[in-house]
Amino acid sequence: MEAASGQTERSSGGKGGFAEQIESAYGRIGVTSAHKHILIMVLIGIWFDALEQNAVGLTGPVLKESWGLGAAQIGFLNTMTFTATALGRLVTGVIIDRFGRRTMLMINLIIFAGGSLLCALAPNYAVLAAGRFIVGFGLGGEISVAVIMMAEFFAAKHRGTAVGLINVTSAGLGNMLAPLFGILVFAVFDGPDKWRWLFGLLFLPSILIMFFRRYVPETPRFLAASGRVDEANTVINRLARGQLSGPIENPEQYLTGTGAQEQGKQPRSDWRGVLQGRLLRRTVLLTVAVCMSYAAQISMLTLMPTILVASGHDLTSSLGFTLLMQTGSLAGAVAAALGASRLPRKKVLTGGAVLGCLAGLSIALFSGTLPLVLVFGCLFNFSVVILNTTIWLFAPELYPTRVRGMGTSIILAMGSLSGGLFPLVAGFVFDASGLTGMFAMMAGLFVVLGIAVQFPPETFGKPMEEDEDVVHA
Repeated sequence: MEAASGQTERSSGGKGGFAEQIESAYGRIGVTSAHKHILIMVLIGIWFDALEQNAVGLTGPVLKESWGLGAAQIGFLNTMTFTATALGRLVTGVIIDRFGRRTMLMINLIIFAGGSLLCALAPNYAVLAAGRFIVGFGLGGEISVAVIMMAEFFAAKHRGTAVGLINVTSAGLGNMLAPLFGILVFAVFDGPDKWRWLFGLLFLPSILIMFFRRYVPETPRFLAASGRVDEANTVINRLARGQLSGPIENPEQYLTGTGAQEQGKQPRSDWRGVLQGRLLRRTVLLTVAVCMSYAAQISMLTLMPTILVASGHDLTSSLGFTLLMQTGSLAGAVAAALGASRLPRKKVLTGGAVLGCLAGLSIALFSGTLPLVLVFGCLFNFSVVILNTTIWLFAPELYPTRVRGMGTSIILAMGSLSGGLFPLVAGFVFDASGLTGMFAMMAGLFVVLGIAVQFPPETFGKPMEEDEDVVHA
């Protein structure tokens, strides 16, 4: 067990370590126009990713009608998506720790766009499932890279808000507006193949986003950890001057390597490090937490429109009710982003788990009353997005730079796998016990989460690690 507090030791020693130097430089720089441009270029892609993540839930009722798909087949499409998301995150984690964050930010978007196009043109169920697998692979890598890059581009003071904005954009605005996107698409396009337009309209923006993302630089933390100190200094100068392209006149020397930090002497990334010692305990504990959170969130996203249609509501009304409940996602993401710079990670996670458990039990208790289901459904989404946002922030803070990508990706990958598999379980429980049984079960997920997050070390307000032997009990 790791204590929540304790002495912080750094093998690099004193103010000469890259962790301290980068944190000091970021503190002096603050948030510039370059930070904002990077953030916008990342968040626009994340928003479309969120719409794509909701696509199976949006098209499920239409596919059921036009292709005669059953609930299990619709659930399998989601399983394919999130299983591939887990795989994409693992592969991305290995690549970005060895070759950098920037390249994979582009590659994952290309993969995601190709999968969306294949879904739009799919002639049969098998091809559609294959398209969802490709989409999921790209989605997984995209989120992992975005979380890590935002964590590495900002100082501790602003890091929580920057990472939190990813979930404001995805789980907040993306999940909330996804039902509205479905309503608009199905209002404009009609017929049994109208679901194709929903996938097709998610392909086109990806091409434009690729063009603008070419200006996003590599993170100084990765460059410094790789021994590329001069390049890291260049990027920090670009951040300081709000200049993402063009020559840098009279650059300032923010980083100076000493001892083992000298260029070319940095240790090579080894993904096995996240499965050893203290890092293994952190990985296991946060994996348990994220699996519980993703299982609850994705079950809600995937099954709620179909459940409402099965309860006698038409498609438009069901998507509208889903949109109302998703307003809680936006509120939760905003609350998590604002609270990240003020509240310790573990306290936020504990409070979110308690609130989520109460919301799930309330839905189970009042499952026959639609207005109360909508109210507590909103609260349920509020809680789960606070949890996911905080986990996204907490995960990269628990690892040193050279294995941060792999550690974070393993945690998020296991969450995606849980999100892909658990809707099948939730669907069976709903068929057997209705909304009451399903949400009583999901309330139990929050109990497990609340216990798991008590044991990793608290990272609030601390510089990000640059060496494994950092946080001691």
